[in-house]
Amino acid sequence: MRERQAVKLRLSGGDIAFNALNYLFFGLFTLLCVFPFYYLFINTISDNQVSSLGDVMFYPVGVHFGNYVEVLKIRGIGRAALLSVGRTGIGTGLMVLASATCGYLFTKEKMWMRKFWYRFVVVTMYFNAGIIPWYITMNTLKLTNNFLAYILPTIVSPYNIILVKTFVESVPASLEESAQLDGAGFGIILVSIIIPLIKPILATIAIFGAVSQWNAFTDTLFLMSDAQYFTLQFLLYRYLNEAASLAALLKSDPTLMANMDLSTMQTPESVRMTVSMVVVLPILFVYPFFQRYFVKGIMIGAVKG
Repeated sequence: MRERQAVKLRLSGGDIAFNALNYLFFGLFTLLCVFPFYYLFINTISDNQVSSLGDVMFYPVGVHFGNYVEVLKIRGIGRAALLSVGRTGIGTGLMVLASATCGYLFTKEKMWMRKFWYRFVVVTMYFNAGIIPWYITMNTLKLTNNFLAYILPTIVSPYNIILVKTFVESVPASLEESAQLDGAGFGIILVSIIIPLIKPILATIAIFGAVSQWNAFTDTLFLMSDAQYFTLQFLLYRYLNEAASLAALLKSDPTLMANMDLSTMQTPESVRMTVSMVVVLPILFVYPFFQRYFVKGIMIGAVKG
């Protein structure tokens, strides 16, 4: 305690001014980051007609929760939400496991044809055949109207494997050598030593994978015609298009508009913002739990040294 007090007493006026400006700058920066989400939220609970005119800026006007009620009324939204959670959880878990395993094995000189397989994985980052060959391949593999279409293509991620490999190379070799002297094999070393030490990079790639899986809807658009395989994002995408068409129809028919409550009537802007809020909320809740690993993981995983 005395040392802390002594440090505080030694702070000069310049130090105090610098700290104050530092806190002020980062406080304003934090507000700039948070405000877009706050803006989305207050517009989703405000009078839809006022919101469509752009008059809702800092506080809600005519508060109501009809927009969220309408979204929850979408047919099949519960099943679609479970499907999105399932593909995000399973797909991310398998991707992290595959990246950890491959990244570790590619650091071992004893791996059979290690350089060939590593280059074989990396080269896929530079070539993309396009949508039509991709669809033909998926159709040939019977992955249309199949939940595995969401999982199998995302398990191997060359970029994430490179990050994990670089991170593993920063782990002291003496730890593995000690375990090998005690009779541990590669599998035991990976599970007991390597994975606990590379949690930061695993958390980092888990964020990448989860966000990618959660936001994906184009694979549903191309591969799924059965409604039971529609994900939440694809369902909300369709709802957005249908709501925009319905709003245009109502505006063109004064009789229909006269019989509706304009404050809660869906508009393209209200639908767009509500859908955006529903899609981004799960990521906002999950991200803080991984954020403490993110900076360390991406810096050490990206730079060897």
